[in-house]
Amino acid sequence: MKRAEIITAILMAALSIYFMWKSAELEVGWIPEEGPGGGAWPFWLAAIMLLCCIWIAINWFRRSSPPSKSDKPFMDSYAVRMFLLVGGSVTAMIGLVHFIGMYGAIPVFLIFYIRYLGQHSWLTTLLISLGSPIVIFFFFDIALRVVLPKGYLEPLFYPLYDIFL
Repeated sequence: MKRAEIITAILMAALSIYFMWKSAELEVGWIPEEGPGGGAWPFWLAAIMLLCCIWIAINWFRRSSPPSKSDKPFMDSYAVRMFLLVGGSVTAMIGLVHFIGMYGAIPVFLIFYIRYLGQHSWLTTLLISLGSPIVIFFFFDIALRVVLPKGYLEPLFYPLYDIFL
């Protein structure tokens, strides 16, 4: 597992540098009378991701994380199982976006991830999985005016647009 941790950190760091480079093609700074440029959010999120990767690498070199202390092979059976479950559930979520939109796919994914993989209580699962799409809707659709895919659930959102827009 120790090799998997550092390899993942290096690959993710390279990806974050690429994202920073590509987002810098757009304006990253503040545009007077408009606000942040089109590349600001992606650039700074990629920069935060790069810092996290550097921190993971530091912990790996210091041998302070559980995977860095492990003598197990690259990926044991548990790691492969979790990789397939998480990767499969993310793939299923992306596939569901076309049919039930982001606001339907997010709670389905979170219920699976929090309840079945994370083994948290139903109260925690439902609060997070039902609250997240509401917060995301108000942040993207209402505050930023960035419309996310709604799939076949779009008619359910018409009353919200009438209220807030």
